[in-house]
Amino acid sequence: MNETTLIGKYFASRAKAVEKYDTQAEEIQQKVMQKLVRTAAQTEWGTQHHFDQIHSYEDFARAMQVNTYEELKGYIDRMRHGEKDILWPGQVRWYAKSSGTTNDKSKFIPVSKQGLKDTHYMGGTDAVALYLRSNPKSRLFSGRALILGGSHASNYNVANSLVGDLSAILIENINPLVNLVRVPKKQTALISDFEIKRDRIARETMNKNVTNISGVPSWMLSVINRILEISGKKYLDEIWPNLEVFFHGGVAFTPYREQYKQIIRSSHMHYMETYNASEGFFGLQSDLSDPAMELMLDYGVFYEFIPMDEFEKENPTVVPLTGVEVGKNYAMVISTSCGLWRYMIGDTIRFTQKNPYKFIISGRTKHFINAFGEELIVDNAEKGLAKACQETGAQVSEYTAAPIFMDANAKCRHQWLIEFSVRPDSLEHFAKVLDTTLQEINSDYEAKRYKDITLQPLELIEARPNLFNDWLKAKGKLGGQHKVPRLSNSRQHIEELLGMMND
Repeated sequence: MNETTLIGKYFASRAKAVEKYDTQAEEIQQKVMQKLVRTAAQTEWGTQHHFDQIHSYEDFARAMQVNTYEELKGYIDRMRHGEKDILWPGQVRWYAKSSGTTNDKSKFIPVSKQGLKDTHYMGGTDAVALYLRSNPKSRLFSGRALILGGSHASNYNVANSLVGDLSAILIENINPLVNLVRVPKKQTALISDFEIKRDRIARETMNKNVTNISGVPSWMLSVINRILEISGKKYLDEIWPNLEVFFHGGVAFTPYREQYKQIIRSSHMHYMETYNASEGFFGLQSDLSDPAMELMLDYGVFYEFIPMDEFEKENPTVVPLTGVEVGKNYAMVISTSCGLWRYMIGDTIRFTQKNPYKFIISGRTKHFINAFGEELIVDNAEKGLAKACQETGAQVSEYTAAPIFMDANAKCRHQWLIEFSVRPDSLEHFAKVLDTTLQEINSDYEAKRYKDITLQPLELIEARPNLFNDWLKAKGKLGGQHKVPRLSNSRQHIEELLGMMND
């Protein structure tokens, strides 16, 4: 008997509900908005912004400004100290630790009980539902699910309150029945030392019948390589012959796709992208032949969008879902059942179609590197360079940085190309100070650099004099408002520059 056929009936109703996105998108989103407003009407935020008088999207947009983390930080910190009914009803006990802003090493995103239920866990349910719809012959539930998680710690001294990786919060609160089909055991999944965790996961799972894996591609690849190392096998399908799908998210999968294909030879292997973040679960790849994801509309998330060509304006246009255009880049704004109100998440997306609304993640609202989940922003880079210059007597005239993606040993690093107006006393010393400072000011970068397990020490290349000016000149962008892209998730710019090094 195929257990998946029987269990799959539980997920069929959700697959049907998602089909309503094709024709009822506006109605669904309006219901979400009204429910969020009604639920939070008696909170401090709801009272301050007159939620009891909001009856339409226009009322909603007039009631509040668009917010960054800095605008909500004071409210969130009070919530973390145990105050109730601030941004969301009751006491919110869980906080997902995310990469920092300009002023802070980390952000702490509230995760309410309602948000766990109607957004984060709903996303996991729908990932399975849509996968089974696309693969009716699946035997997903004939084996185990390897789900990678982070770790958590106590939140201040508030009883039963936790702060940590979202994945750890999800594992801590998951339905006990799910633990019957997932590996590794909970104690292993929540270990904070990734080197120890990786080894234990490998040893606990290598003899299990794993049919599906879920996690961030970079971390999962590191675990897989450890499994291959211990087992002495060359291919993962020699260990898990029934493995059929990888539910992945967190960072772009493109740099890793070929590496996974090299170690998983099965023609029946599938890869399903998910758009899940600390702030919510937003998208799923509903058609595995289409790289675009479907925007999930009936969760506890109300969406708005700012056209990127207006993003820097003082009063940019903000539109609901029905106001977007296909092919245009937008900064995404969310209001959620975790108490985030008109919150700019920092991601940019581009819609590929409507009815249903499908999109790709096109980048971030600022220059960044997030090839491995490190979310390095320009402000981090500037502070790191300033410290390195201070320590070594150097002066930087121009720079850019980009990732070098993982090799066969799951090793990766950042590559910095720097033109100095005053050279440091030692390039090695400069690179070490820069790397250490970035870890001090960015918790995600620090986590990825931990013990050199995944992200290696950064590589520093000294640029020849006038390299950046020559590059801008060659592109007809010398002078004016044109700037060198400081950080990029792509290697396009840095490869062009490196190609000109000897010219």
